[in-house]
Amino acid sequence: MAVEMQEAAVDLTLKILLLGDSGVGKTCLLTRFAHDSFDDKVASTIGVDFAVKRMSVYDKRVKLTVWDTAGQEKFRTLTSTFYRGAKGIILVYDVSRPDTLRHLEEQWMRELEMYGTESDAVRMVVANKVDVGEARRVSWHEGSDFARRHGCLFVETSAKTNVAVANAFEELVLKILETPSLLEDVGGAGAGTVRLDAPAAYTMYDYCYC
Repeated sequence: MAVEMQEAAVDLTLKILLLGDSGVGKTCLLTRFAHDSFDDKVASTIGVDFAVKRMSVYDKRVKLTVWDTAGQEKFRTLTSTFYRGAKGIILVYDVSRPDTLRHLEEQWMRELEMYGTESDAVRMVVANKVDVGEARRVSWHEGSDFARRHGCLFVETSAKTNVAVANAFEELVLKILETPSLLEDVGGAGAGTVRLDAPAAYTMYDYCYC
């Protein structure tokens, strides 16, 4: 079935970005979402990783292209291309490292404002590594308040234990589909019309170019 879906037509193609400091787990989130696997020894991204995920939502066949870029400044060479046309932005921090939450505001949101081309792009703050137990330094309330202040969705996840990873992407896609201005140039016949009166149904297929 996955092979069939890879060749099938889609109604919508949505570009999603993962932003955040090096080491917060962006690549692990992407790998968990795309392949349902986890490797805690994964190397830091150099340049850009790119994965594709197909899902069916509201009777629409949606193709997600999920981009994961290096969090280290010395590798930030594809900035404008990376941001162009992104409909959804996932801002990731590590709940055991308060500085990574602070940097979302001080660096990543500023960069998004500078290079983002979609003023209505849906933004989500993801608190990753909730499996760390007593090593946690950022509470749910702190993360939730931060997201609310900046007009973002908020989800807590663990790529390691697979807590809410798929749910985060699903929630982001649903919000994009409910934002008409983001559907004007996403490809496919009837791409600008999404029926919202039916319960959401998710069917996912995956492959990756990393």
